[in-house]
Amino acid sequence: QVQLVESGGGLVQAGGSLRLSCAASGRTFSSYAMGWFRQAPGKEREFVAHINWNGGSTTYADSVKGRFTISRDNAKNTVYLQMGSLKPEDTAVYYCAADHLGYKVVAGTAGSWGQGTQVTVSS
Repeated sequence: QVQLVESGGGLVQAGGSLRLSCAASGRTFSSYAMGWFRQAPGKEREFVAHINWNGGSTTYADSVKGRFTISRDNAKNTVYLQMGSLKPEDTAVYYCAADHLGYKVVAGTAGSWGQGTQVTVSS
């Protein structure tokens, strides 16, 4: 497993942008598929985005497609989530996830999770 630490959350106005980062420990980061999930108060955790080991393949939830971009820098052991055109309904705790198997990341059953970072979008 890999240790994950998210950062970059905060308070932003609707229509604004924010970039989340997820730093991973270990020397095998490039072998992991990575993903972002979010959980709003009173709601279940939901998939946001996924990126494969080399960044060549990405997947997005319909609710964020065209507004969010996932990327990774394997030299820095970091995955990013660039969020734009933010809406109040994007308010949630955002979690980073990692697994060697991409389908587990997308399914929400990844082996490693971060502690989460709060994103609040005001109207």
